[in-house]
Amino acid sequence: MGQPLILALDQGTTSTRAILFTTDGKPVCDASRPLRQSYPRDGWVEHDADEIYAACVGVLRDTVEKCDRDSVDIAALGITNQRETVVVWDKATGRPIHPAIVWQDRRTSAVCDRLLEAGHEPAVTATTGLLLDPYFSGTKIAWILDNVAGARRRAEAGELLCGTIDCWVVWRLTGKASHVTDATNASRTLLFDIEKQAWSDAMLALFEVPRAMLPTVLDCAADFGEVTPDILGRAIPIRGVAGDQQAALMGQGCIRPGEMKVTYGTGGFMLVNTGEERPCSGSRLLTTVAARVGGRTTYALEGSIFVAGAAIQWLNEGLGIRNGPRGAEALARTARQDHAVVVVPAFTGLGAPWWDAEARGAIFGLTRDAGLAEIAAATYDSCVFQGRDLIEAMRADAPSAFDGAELRIDGGMARSAWFSQRLADLTGIPVHRANYQETTALGAALFAGVGSGVYSSVEEAVKARPEAELLQPALSVNAREEAYARWLDALPRVRS
Repeated sequence: MGQPLILALDQGTTSTRAILFTTDGKPVCDASRPLRQSYPRDGWVEHDADEIYAACVGVLRDTVEKCDRDSVDIAALGITNQRETVVVWDKATGRPIHPAIVWQDRRTSAVCDRLLEAGHEPAVTATTGLLLDPYFSGTKIAWILDNVAGARRRAEAGELLCGTIDCWVVWRLTGKASHVTDATNASRTLLFDIEKQAWSDAMLALFEVPRAMLPTVLDCAADFGEVTPDILGRAIPIRGVAGDQQAALMGQGCIRPGEMKVTYGTGGFMLVNTGEERPCSGSRLLTTVAARVGGRTTYALEGSIFVAGAAIQWLNEGLGIRNGPRGAEALARTARQDHAVVVVPAFTGLGAPWWDAEARGAIFGLTRDAGLAEIAAATYDSCVFQGRDLIEAMRADAPSAFDGAELRIDGGMARSAWFSQRLADLTGIPVHRANYQETTALGAALFAGVGSGVYSSVEEAVKARPEAELLQPALSVNAREEAYARWLDALPRVRS
């Protein structure tokens, strides 16, 4: 048997991917499949949970079959996932009772507003580190129980299970043997006490979610069970699970306080490691579990951008710009440098630090000589400005983290050197662009490596972090601040 390989499964919002890594972080082979989204009503976003599982099995098999090494070389499987998307299913049959409700979904806005008006948010934040927003899983679970006939009665009787996508996939992969999740995914539900590291009775009562539905919470590097032999030819141990953004934090090597990354995928997610001391945000950022390994919990401040790569997809699908992201970027680069167009892509509301579920997108500053190129350029810049909003909030909450700060970036949009330079220019912060972009999958593999004993520690594991290109800000301070001022002027116009 040769050098052990670690298999990673990355179940994302628009695709599902599996990658085999060597222990030094090098990809051997991979496979991916697209994932359909459905939009039954304005602000609603759903997935077919059975389709998600089928895609997971498909890409795992495809990846192993592509590799010319036998599956006995696979030391462990690590799983990472879109975090707040939730599934409720029948414990006996394994059938979902409703489509998975996606993290982008806003159908529970009114519920969150009622709880906010009733004064519950301080207690929610003190317990969970989160805010009252439909982004998180708790109100989604309650909505399914209240809107599927007989579901609440069956849940209270112990007939239904629920979980985020990691939980659903692990339960299926292990042949219904393991109903578990990890601390990072649990910390995104509104139901988990991030200091006590346990489900909160008070939050379960507030959001009306029966405890019997919930999974056991494990460390990110732990024994999650085994993939049944019929899937990959032999039982493969599942030894690592983490939500996608925490997995990317690991994959980027951000394991020390002050280290910061942003992942630009469908949305954009910025996290700064704050160590073992839980931070308190005065800027409406989230406090979340960065990782839990060996029973030791580290925390992070997080800001979430609801629409980033999805805005570029809108350029292609909504405005008819051809040739995908490359076509959109090529057009954006032809825009007049002195244009004053501002696009606010609040298609499903605004995330941190604004947290406005009812905000909607708009275009400002159109003139007779503005066209698709200027709109495309402004759309790319909107992804940067939303990131700067988060940076300014984090700078206020954790100023020490910005002493000599650098921003480590990954994800689909980071593949563009032009966009990455634009990020450095408009934030004024040096950007380290990972040469290998699948750091989310790599992070899952690294957690699995720690959990299986391939690595002796997290510190040893992150030596597999990919090399990065350093991009320094090149835009003048005046130009940067004028552009950001236009963005800040536009935001109140789309707010509810």
